[in-house]
Amino acid sequence: MYNNVKVFALMAGMTALLAAIGTYFGGSGGMMSALLFAGVMNVAMYFWSHKIVLKMYKARIVTAEDAPDLYAMVDRLRQRAGLPMPTVAIAPHEQPNAFATGRDPDHAVVCVTEGIMRLITKEELEGVIAHELGHIRNRDMLLQTITATMAGAISFLPRLAMFGGGNRDRNIHPAVAIGMMILGPLAAMVIQAAISRQREFKADAAGAEICGRPLDLASALRKLEAGARAIPMNVAPAAAPLAIINPLAAHGGGMLKWFSTHPPTGERVQQLEAIAAGTQVAA
Repeated sequence: MYNNVKVFALMAGMTALLAAIGTYFGGSGGMMSALLFAGVMNVAMYFWSHKIVLKMYKARIVTAEDAPDLYAMVDRLRQRAGLPMPTVAIAPHEQPNAFATGRDPDHAVVCVTEGIMRLITKEELEGVIAHELGHIRNRDMLLQTITATMAGAISFLPRLAMFGGGNRDRNIHPAVAIGMMILGPLAAMVIQAAISRQREFKADAAGAEICGRPLDLASALRKLEAGARAIPMNVAPAAAPLAIINPLAAHGGGMLKWFSTHPPTGERVQQLEAIAAGTQVAA
């Protein structure tokens, strides 16, 4: 419940930011143009994201005959989660990692790397798969598309004002427009990252509930973070935040945390330990 309230508050903040920048730079017409521009691009990503992301990770789709143990594991856990069978894929990367994508539960993909199947135990892998199924059950791809559309509109609005088509009733100083071109998207990026972090917490809680063993997922997260630090992965930055551990992110503190799409692994482990101890209810 707490994570849902935080996401609602963050979405309200991004909506207010969009409304303020839109009204200042473009009026209602300019704001709608920016939303339409960003929406068209992100709707396309929403519908074809699973194909695009699989190509970014160079992943191949597998069947029950190709990977019987993995396929059976996903099938068993998705039944516990009350989900349709997702497409199962394997990416040829040594870095241990996993991700889920797809616009809804009927068009979902669960993908693991070759490295993760060699590094962690079967029980830990079940926790990771359950986490990804949690993303699917929570429809996080839809929320990501909405936030990406709003962030894209915020980034586009100052450019609309600078290069014509903005609010002609307001004389906008070029320095103000340039400042907003930098600060507006930066603020949207911070909010978007904060929403992503909350969805990771929620997917962890859902994964703990689906697999029934929070500590196995916690153990997997520790191993995956160590693996991500030790083994580089060549993947497009746009696809990196989808993974259970961001394969490209610097694991730093301070200001870097504000732009991180994933919570610190230590905080995720603490949440899972609290769930295992019965002091926090799984999502």
